[in-house]
Amino acid sequence: MLFHAPAHEVAARAREGSLPFRLRKRFVQMYGYEPSASETHFWERSFPALSSVLVDAGLEQVDMMIEYGLPFTSKRADVILAGVHPDSGHPSYVVIELKQWRSAERVDEEPLLCRIGPNIPPVLNPVEQALRYCDYLASSNEVLAEHPERITGAAYLYNATDSGIVGLYAEGQRTHGRVFSAERRRDFITFLKEILAPQAGAAAADELLTGNVRPAKRLMAVAADEVREREQFVLLDEQRVAYEEVLHAVRRAQHSASKEVLIVTGGPGSGKSAIALALLGEFHRRGLTALHATGSASFTKTMRKLAGARSRETQRLFTYFNSFISADRNSVDVLICDEAHRIRETSANRYTPASQRTGRPQVEELIDAARVAVFLLDELQVVRPGELGTVDMIRTAAEAKGLECRIVSLNSTFRSGGSDAYLRWVTQLLDPPEDGPAAWEPDGLMEVRTADSPKELEAFLDQQRSHGFSARMTAGYCWPWSNAKPGKPLPQDVVIGGWARPWNIMGERSVMGAPPAALWATDPAGFGQVGCIYAAQGFEYDWSGVILGPDLVWRDGEWIVDRTASKDPVFRKTISDSDIRQLILNTYKVLLTRGSVGTVIYSTDAETRVKLRELIETPADKNVVGQR
Repeated sequence: MLFHAPAHEVAARAREGSLPFRLRKRFVQMYGYEPSASETHFWERSFPALSSVLVDAGLEQVDMMIEYGLPFTSKRADVILAGVHPDSGHPSYVVIELKQWRSAERVDEEPLLCRIGPNIPPVLNPVEQALRYCDYLASSNEVLAEHPERITGAAYLYNATDSGIVGLYAEGQRTHGRVFSAERRRDFITFLKEILAPQAGAAAADELLTGNVRPAKRLMAVAADEVREREQFVLLDEQRVAYEEVLHAVRRAQHSASKEVLIVTGGPGSGKSAIALALLGEFHRRGLTALHATGSASFTKTMRKLAGARSRETQRLFTYFNSFISADRNSVDVLICDEAHRIRETSANRYTPASQRTGRPQVEELIDAARVAVFLLDELQVVRPGELGTVDMIRTAAEAKGLECRIVSLNSTFRSGGSDAYLRWVTQLLDPPEDGPAAWEPDGLMEVRTADSPKELEAFLDQQRSHGFSARMTAGYCWPWSNAKPGKPLPQDVVIGGWARPWNIMGERSVMGAPPAALWATDPAGFGQVGCIYAAQGFEYDWSGVILGPDLVWRDGEWIVDRTASKDPVFRKTISDSDIRQLILNTYKVLLTRGSVGTVIYSTDAETRVKLRELIETPADKNVVGQR
């Protein structure tokens, strides 16, 4: 949250012009970069508009919590009003979405989505946006969990006329949510006075701010309920837009026998897999033929085990990209292609019969198999030669077939404690600007530490496990990988000085209590083995310990990639140095973005460790393992 105060104080600061300055200063302190000009302009216009409504309503003592951060996400509600309900006397809260729009229209007569101009991607109806924030807070903050009726939502479009937003009213007038234009300012005042009394709201604000926050739901932990029972995740903003776009595409395909392609892009933790499972569950419960496909054995096998527990029918919903080499055209209503950056040139492998080796592109097989094909991807998670999935490749394939291709971008994170700052820091750490990577500035959401040895790294992670956190160690593929044999100790392949640990197990069977590769990230017995990129990608855990191997070292102000230090067999092929460099950097970006609470980093190279300590250390030296 950037600022909170009674409405009269916000109004006074707005009049004197100090409010935007205070918000900007706090924004830089919290996020480590300057707010955009458009955001500053929004602050200058929007918060005075709302505070003046509250003052005119006689609610000047109601607390305004400005740019309130939702737990475990990078999302912020514009304002949450905190006060006392005039009838019950209990705390009462209103999530307010403020919009500068002058007009907006529904998309395809669907009230949940709207568009504010031609050639502008759809967005959520702002009252739906506010209500989803209410649902999210009610599920995450214990102050509201037992009293969800104490929070409601509204949207105030203070520049709009009724005629300009008439299409939004069908969705925007509910018991627990309303939308108001500038022409309905009096109605807005009446609405607020029905929910908030003219009393001080500071106590209610403090109660919400100090309320216990429930741990975020883990995708794998609720996968079965998501697919078989009901929606488990509250999809927010562009996540919900992507979800609704797919629903609309399927509806159009059913009514007109058309085909469509949708692409959903987003970085680590942006919710791609949550959207994929939400869609799979929705269509499965509707009785449609829907499948979830990936190019990852670990991810698909884990989903079959967790989401498909004791249900062969559910297990069959999870498959692979190369399963459609001979599929009939439009044999699937909806094909959800998760981790689509892992799409390969063709589906043929060494086991493919000669009769099926047609050379047909894999992306074409996926598009042809379904009436609606959905691709969810992050181009910067390509970590292996031959992984070709990009927005341009998929869009080109769709357009070549005369199909409409819609694209939705996810811009927020629900991993790394919801820390946008951490994801930006990792990105610029591995691809630094001319003046070098920036130091990590703790933001209270994500913890970043260094270790001086792998032993210290492991000991710290084990300590976190004793406190109830999940933790895993991963490393660059810089050590040979031996097959573990039943009845014999696991091969101690990852050797660093006097410390040695096994890689995660190859294959599909447990060995000496260690889980198979597909379950390494989710089975508690996975701790103690070092995970490779192929076992970690697509998963998350609370604490991530990352070992930078000799394939990536810091020298003379830049990262040096040594392809000869990699033991990954796929790198022995004829691949350019520039491609190898990008793949190794992508690998470490994936490994560094698996943790949701914190990351501990160790490098096998002494000079690189010095650089990491320079970037991560605090003056009090608090970020060093063993000096908590």
